[in-house]
Amino acid sequence: MTARTLMVQGTSSSVGKSLLVAALCRIFARRGVRVAPFKSQNMSNNAAVCSDGAEIGRSQALQAAAARVEPTADMNPVLLKPEADVRSQVVVQGRPWQTLAARDYYTRRDELWPVVTSALDRLRSDYELVIIEGAGSPAELNLREADIVNMAIARHARAPVLLVGDIERGGVFAQLLGTLSLLPSAERQLVAGLIVNKFRGDLSLFDSGRAILEERSGLPVLGIVPWLFDLRLPEEDGEPLFQRRSRAAAANELDIAVVRLPRIANFDDFDPLAAEPGVCLRYVDDPAALGHPHAVILPGTKSTVADLDWLRRSGLAAEIQRLADERVSIVGICGGYQMLGTQILDPNTVESSAGATPGLGLLPVETVFEHSKETHQVSAVIDDDRHCPGCHSDVLSGYEIHMGRTSGGRPWLKFAEQSGRAVATPDGAVSDDGQIWGCYLHGLFGNARFQAAWLDSLARRAGLPRCRDQMNQSITGRTSTAPHHLNAALDQLADNVEAALDARRLEEIVWAGKERESCLPT
Repeated sequence: MTARTLMVQGTSSSVGKSLLVAALCRIFARRGVRVAPFKSQNMSNNAAVCSDGAEIGRSQALQAAAARVEPTADMNPVLLKPEADVRSQVVVQGRPWQTLAARDYYTRRDELWPVVTSALDRLRSDYELVIIEGAGSPAELNLREADIVNMAIARHARAPVLLVGDIERGGVFAQLLGTLSLLPSAERQLVAGLIVNKFRGDLSLFDSGRAILEERSGLPVLGIVPWLFDLRLPEEDGEPLFQRRSRAAAANELDIAVVRLPRIANFDDFDPLAAEPGVCLRYVDDPAALGHPHAVILPGTKSTVADLDWLRRSGLAAEIQRLADERVSIVGICGGYQMLGTQILDPNTVESSAGATPGLGLLPVETVFEHSKETHQVSAVIDDDRHCPGCHSDVLSGYEIHMGRTSGGRPWLKFAEQSGRAVATPDGAVSDDGQIWGCYLHGLFGNARFQAAWLDSLARRAGLPRCRDQMNQSITGRTSTAPHHLNAALDQLADNVEAALDARRLEEIVWAGKERESCLPT
C-alpha cells in the first residue's frame, strides 16, 4: 500500500502549520482513516521521546497523538536542536548525529535527503494517508538548493499542497500571493488550495478578501480558520513564551515563577501547572520580574553551562540564592537540576570548553557530561516524599532527555523502567526539609497525585487555604490527567478547524484519482 499524501506549507514560520496538521490528523482519524504525520526536518528544543528512545520534535508527537498512533522517528527523521545562534545538534532518526554550524549543515543535503525520503516512504507503506508539514516558507530563495523539507518533499511525494497565511500578523494577501509568485511554475502547480489562519472577528468581513485571493491566485480558499483561544496544547518552540505577558498572582494564589532561559527546552513540562486552578505560573527573565514567588523552577535547557552563565550575568542566580535563603522552594528539572548542584564537569568538552563550572550550590550533587545521550520513556517510583507528602511509593510516568550524569545528595526517585527495560536507577535529589529538589524526569507534573501533593505542600508553607479536596476534588486514586486533557484539546482543535474548512474540496484534494496525480510535477 502506498498512502496518499497532503502537505501543509506556510508563508513563514509560526503561521500555524503544526496545529493545522494536528487538526487534520484528528479529523481524518475520526473518519476512520489510518493517518500519520510527517515533517522531514524540524528545529526545536521542545522534543519528545518515542517508546524506543528515539527523539523527535514535540509537534510531531502531538500530531501522532492527534492521529491516535504511536510516534516514531520516521515522523521526524531530522531534528535540529539549537545550542547557540549558529550551531545545532543534529538528531537523525531519533539519535544524535553531529553538532554542526548552520553553514556546514546546509552542505550535508546529499547525506540527509535519502534519510528523509526513506522515512516518508516507510510511513506511506504503513498508512492510508500521510499529512506532511513544511517548515518556514517554500519561497526562501537562498535555501532552495538545500531544501529537504518544503517543495523538494512535495515533489518527491507528488503531494498536493495547502498554503497557509497568518492574517493575525497582517499582510495576508502579500503573504499568499507573494509566495505563489516566487514559486517556479512546476512547484506552483502542486499548490491545491489556500488557508487563511488566525482570523479574529466577523468572518463575513473577509468575504471580499476570499474572492480577491481566489481570483488572483486561481486557487480555492479552503477556509478561514478563526483564532483559537486557550487550547492548552504544547507549544513547538519557545517563541510564544517571549510574547506571553505574565500577570501578577492574586493574594490567594500560589505564585510559581519559571526562569525563561535563553535556550529553554521542554517547557511544556509546566503546562499542567499553568492549567491548575489557584496557580499563577509566570515566565521571568530578569531579577526585577522575579519578585517573591512561592516557588522558582529552573527548567530544561539545551545548553546548561551557557544558560548558567547567563543566569549569573543577568543577576537571577543571586536572586534565586537569596530566595532559597528566605525559604522559597527552588526546583530544577533536567538542565535546571544540573544547575542546582555544586559543579558541572565537562572533561570531553561535550557542551563547552569550560572543564569545570560551579553550580548554584543549592543541592549537594555533581554533574559530569558524557558523550552518550539518555533518551527514554520511563516510569519511576517515589522513594522520598518529603516535598510531596503522601506520595511515597507512587509510580510516576515521564521521559528522560539529557546529556550528563548527576550523582550525590539524597535521591528521591528510582527509575523502574527505561524504554521498556527494567532498571533500578536512583534519580534526583531533595533537601532535608523538602524545600529544594530536582530530577531528570520530564513530564512529572502531568502526574496528578504528585502535582497535587507538591502544590499542597507549597500552600501549607505559605499559609494559604489550599487543601487536597480543592485540587480537582481529590488526589485519591488519580495518576495522570494529561491524556484526558490532551484528547479533549485535540478534539476541540479538530472541531474548530473542520467547521472552518470546505470538507468537500478537502476530500477531493486528498483522494483525487490517479488522473490528478499523473498531472503533478516530479
